[in-house]
Amino acid sequence: MTKVYFVRHAQPEHEWEKDRTRPLTEEGKKDSVMVLDFFKNKKIDTFYCSPYKRSLDMIADVASFLKKEIIIDERLREREKGPGGNNHGMFKKRWDDHNYHEENGESIAMVQKRNIDALNEILATNRDKEIVIGTHGTALSSILNFYDNSFGCEDFLRIIDWMPYIIELDFDGNDFVGKHEHCHVEKQFKGN
Repeated sequence: MTKVYFVRHAQPEHEWEKDRTRPLTEEGKKDSVMVLDFFKNKKIDTFYCSPYKRSLDMIADVASFLKKEIIIDERLREREKGPGGNNHGMFKKRWDDHNYHEENGESIAMVQKRNIDALNEILATNRDKEIVIGTHGTALSSILNFYDNSFGCEDFLRIIDWMPYIIELDFDGNDFVGKHEHCHVEKQFKGN
C-alpha cells in the first residue's frame, strides 16, 4: 500500500502579484504548525512539491524535522490563470466544461493531465511508501476528480477555504483504493 498525503498550502498573501513567489501570510505560517504536528510522528519516505513558494513553505518545516529533501516537480504547480479567472462564475464554467479556460489560463483538463502524469511517476518510483505532496486547491481538486468523477464544482467550493488541508489517497500499485480527509483550517477565500 502506498500512502500519498496531499497538503494544500495555508493562507497566502492574496495581494502578492507574482503567483510563483506568493508567500504565506503570518497567520498562514502559524497555521502551518498543524501540518508539522500531523506528520512529526509519521514515517514519511519522501516529499514532492509544486515549485510555488507557498507550497514549499507549507511543507518545509516537516521535511526539515524528518530530515528529508523536497523534490520539486513543475507539473505539480497550480493552474495558470488568465484575467478574471478566479471568481465563482469562472469556477463553475471550468467545472461544467473541463476543457474551458480563460485567455492565457489553463483548463481543469490541462491541470489534471500534468498533475496525474506527475503522480503516476511518483507512484511508480515509490511503491509501498508514504509520500507527502505540497499542492494547491485546483491542482488537488483535479486529482480528486480524476479518481472520483463525481467530484465537481460543489466539492471544490467545499474545500476552497481549507488552508492548510491534508488529505490522504491510498494506492495498491497505481490503483486508487481509498481516501481519508485528515485535517484543515478554514479561512476565507480571497481569489487565489
